Amino acid sequence: MEDFAEALQRVRRHAGLSYRQLAERAHYSHPHLVRATNGKHLPTWEVAEAFLAGCGVPADLMPVWRRRWEQASRDPRDIVGLLDDAESLQDLGAALAALARPQSLRALERQTGIPRATIQAWLQGKRLAGRDRLDHLVRSVGATPDERAAVADAVERLSCGRLRVVPAG
Repeated sequence: MEDFAEALQRVRRHAGLSYRQLAERAHYSHPHLVRATNGKHLPTWEVAEAFLAGCGVPADLMPVWRRRWEQASRDPRDIVGLLDDAESLQDLGAALAALARPQSLRALERQTGIPRATIQAWLQGKRLAGRDRLDHLVRSVGATPDERAAVADAVERLSCGRLRVVPAG
């Protein structure tokens, strides 16, 4: 989060804009944009995108910035912890959903070539994914090496019969 805020500050400084000038271009208030770069809270993607566009960042670079924002929006320690604690398919699915957030099933399908219904079943904890296919998914969402290792460990643990199925309800 702090790295993302610092990157936004660098872009603003490079553009040579004050926060008040940027506020006019981005159509957000001066205090709102200052909060976006204080490093305490991650701005929404809409605010970050307006900030970047107001600084003159070209539209073709927005997907790169979106990926940086998505990575900043999750704490890898939390996801690794969720994966380490996963005792059921539902636990694994919840951790995978947190890892893939905020991407839609449609976007994940486009990125990976894995059908949405399959991804949805994994994220809902209804089906255990094969290690290779799941690694392909987690790599495509920008998982860190620690997250990838935690996913592989959880899949191994759950596929070796230490699986606890939580009843629906």
